[in-house]
Amino acid sequence: MQSFSGLTAISGIGMTEISRDSGTDPLNLALRASREAIADADLSPGDIDGVLSYHLNDSCPVNQVSERLGLDPGIWTNEIFGGGTQSASILGDAAMLIESGTASNVLVFRALNGRSGKRMGQAALSMAGGEQQFTLPYGMAGPVNLFALSTTRWMHESGATTDDLAAVVMQSRELAADNERALVRTRLTREEYDKSPMIASPLRRVDCCQETDAAAALVVSRTDNCPQARIGPRIRAAVRGGGPGASAMDKAPSVSTLFTHHLREKLWETAGVIPSDIDVAMIYDAYSPVVLQQLEDLGFCEPGGAGSMFREGRTLPSGDLPVNPSGGLLSEGYVHGLNNVLEAVRQLRATAGVNQVPSPSIALCTGFGGSYGSALVLERS
Repeated sequence: MQSFSGLTAISGIGMTEISRDSGTDPLNLALRASREAIADADLSPGDIDGVLSYHLNDSCPVNQVSERLGLDPGIWTNEIFGGGTQSASILGDAAMLIESGTASNVLVFRALNGRSGKRMGQAALSMAGGEQQFTLPYGMAGPVNLFALSTTRWMHESGATTDDLAAVVMQSRELAADNERALVRTRLTREEYDKSPMIASPLRRVDCCQETDAAAALVVSRTDNCPQARIGPRIRAAVRGGGPGASAMDKAPSVSTLFTHHLREKLWETAGVIPSDIDVAMIYDAYSPVVLQQLEDLGFCEPGGAGSMFREGRTLPSGDLPVNPSGGLLSEGYVHGLNNVLEAVRQLRATAGVNQVPSPSIALCTGFGGSYGSALVLERS
């Protein structure tokens, strides 16, 4: 077990409306979500002595947020370059700050205008563009093209079919239909799935996560420091790493191998639990097939068995392993994975409302960008 295990808890959460046009900038989004999270923790801004965020040059400076919140300029602040790989492990960073005595209450946020502002997959071709100048002419315009390549190989190796991908998307839409926060709340039939435009074979538009404007924030506190922390879920473990090729999947020995293949043993050993102990799984769902791959990699089923889990309803809130009961990144919205962590908190607090999993004690959250990523295990206090 890690030295910070159980010593810190998520004491407050906050999130803005998820939209396609926020009408404001990421700074204002970050401030709204952060203030809500601080209030939810029953704290005041003056109690915050650490601020962390992650981004891909599409957000707002941490120090600007800190200043606008009126925080002491001498506190620990840091912004981490990265996307989905950070959404789980950044809570480990916060826990380590607290365990070291550097901070007592750490604010973590992610803010972006991912639809009305800087969008992924719209890379400009230039001689200063690094490797993109060599890959873009062949159609590698962004993550969707890379994951389409990975998925094609994985489906060939595993025998997975479009029936499996469709089952993931249809469940996501079904669960998001009653989620008032969700950007997409329309249910999807198999016929409608098949008619969805192909973006990069075999990935259709509905297989891809939403592009959204939003911010999500949370406060990580010492368990003996904040009253709200007594009922907030504790951070049991956070792991980070991957295999050859890091997040550049096109350079990895196996283009279809995700980070969960490399981190499986480390995750369960560090957390001191096994797959059957997980009551709700918030699986990073940037694309439908990666949900199936992660479940198989982490031992929730035998290789090739994840698709049937969805088709049989075993991943619904009433099933053996509830997966993304909010609708996840595919339907609720894309706040680079941090909104999935917030849903894990709601589930463990038993405040999720719709799609509440019955009496969950342990939640898993994952985040990645290919063969490199992170995972987080939370437990109810």
